[in-house]
Amino acid sequence: MRDTARRAFVVAVVIVGVIALALALWKLRVVIALLFLAFIIAAAMRPGVDALHRHHVPRGAGILLHYLGLAALVGLLLWVAVPRAIDQVQQALGGSIPTTKAEVRKRAAHSTGIKHVILKALEDRLDKLPSGSQLVHPALEATRLSLEIVVGIFFTLASAAYWIFERDRAVDLVTSLLPRNRRKVVRDTWRLIDLKLGAYVRGQGILILAVATVLSISFDAIGLPFWLLVGAFAGLVEIIPVIGPLAAGALAVGVGLTESWQTALYAGLIVLTVRMLEDYVVIPRVLGDAVGLSPLLVLLAVAGAATLFGGFAVLLAIPLAAVLATLVQVILLDLNPAEEEAPTVLFPAKDVESTRG
Repeated sequence: MRDTARRAFVVAVVIVGVIALALALWKLRVVIALLFLAFIIAAAMRPGVDALHRHHVPRGAGILLHYLGLAALVGLLLWVAVPRAIDQVQQALGGSIPTTKAEVRKRAAHSTGIKHVILKALEDRLDKLPSGSQLVHPALEATRLSLEIVVGIFFTLASAAYWIFERDRAVDLVTSLLPRNRRKVVRDTWRLIDLKLGAYVRGQGILILAVATVLSISFDAIGLPFWLLVGAFAGLVEIIPVIGPLAAGALAVGVGLTESWQTALYAGLIVLTVRMLEDYVVIPRVLGDAVGLSPLLVLLAVAGAATLFGGFAVLLAIPLAAVLATLVQVILLDLNPAEEEAPTVLFPAKDVESTRG
């Protein structure tokens, strides 16, 4: 009886501990998601930082150069795109942006098509605006949310920078706790996952910029209204596989129909052509088999992540699925990570090559 009671107590403690750990992880899911995002960013930067380090640039300076380059790229895109986007929004609203509720209502009454839809939605929003005293709490809430976003961005970028320095130490610590015959497999698996995540992020960045640029120029050439907005949207939704390109094509055709059926047809053909080139020429050369996932698994991962954790998790769905798929291949299918061909996007896979030696 005493042994049975002891076993029952141990089982109960283990169950309670697992449940408590699961609840704690669920409560910390935002922090965990930001840490995972930081690891992905670090994986994308690591080859560039290492390349600069081989040219006698300190790793800290290399990380700073990467962040400055990213900030400069974002600033350049905003400088080029935002003024034209504002002009196209004003064009969609029929001139200058209305500033009063009466002006919005007047324009909505005398407009048709997509302009009427935009102005009607704006009018409905203005009708539901709270009074001045009721705006205090929403303003405080918006300020709190803005601060959380800023802190989250700083936390993610800082964690990515620290992970550049601490990854190898973390790998050494984890492998030191394992039997000697498993250490090399764990180390090779960890580095292979890091290479896959970095290649995926760099490849996606290239695809987003390329698709947005090519489609925007093509839409402008055929006279598609709001060509920059539609092209930028098509580039951004490249993050969402399968669904994103379909949404971009539907939007391009819909906007084209406001001009003529010929414009809609040309827009649809352009999106289809770019998508075919992307699938059969660009992706095999740029991304290759960076994540090693079938389209069905990608779609299931995105849908599951969005359902369980919300829209933000869509950005992390494919990297997380790639990590899980690699672990399954190594643990259950006896894949040797040291013999797995590492993906190459912009930088050679020196990490894995060094482990093979």
